[in-house]
Amino acid sequence: MAKYGMSVDLTSCVACDACVVVCKMENSVPNDYTRDWTEQIVKGNYPNLRADLFSNRCQHCANAPCVSACPTEASYVKDGLVLVDRNKCVGCEQCIAACPYGARYLHPDSYVDKCTFCDHRLGTGHDPACVEICPTNSLVFGDMDDPKSKLSKILKERKYRTLKPMLGTVPKYFLLESITEPEEIKL
Repeated sequence: MAKYGMSVDLTSCVACDACVVVCKMENSVPNDYTRDWTEQIVKGNYPNLRADLFSNRCQHCANAPCVSACPTEASYVKDGLVLVDRNKCVGCEQCIAACPYGARYLHPDSYVDKCTFCDHRLGTGHDPACVEICPTNSLVFGDMDDPKSKLSKILKERKYRTLKPMLGTVPKYFLLESITEPEEIKL
């Protein structure tokens, strides 16, 4: 059984939004909604600041609070992916409230939607649309249980972190950091 995950390289992502646009097209995401987005986190103290720019989305948590909050079992896990069965979803939004990453939204057709790592592409020889379109090759997708996958190799070689690790959700979306921390930035 596969356990899928994704990483974003903080040293190369420029938050260009190509991933956001292609996701909307690939998954027919309605206007004013999004399955992924770009963020900027500023670190340091003035005048020594630096910014992490990155693409963000559902973290596909191993301990997903959205799944346990769903009263109809519309939110579920398959191959390590956190998914939503539109036919079971009643639009109660309990999973939206339970997600600490703000990764879900109520679709205008009254079901909850979110990033699926383009699960419809699995087994087709294609990566998720965001990975394929990324102009800086910052996004990497793969089976974490396969030691030969590009993602597994990167996670062994690079320093990484996850968002909000203190919550115990065990995200499978990894933020790759530089191999060594940059020296203090002088402005």
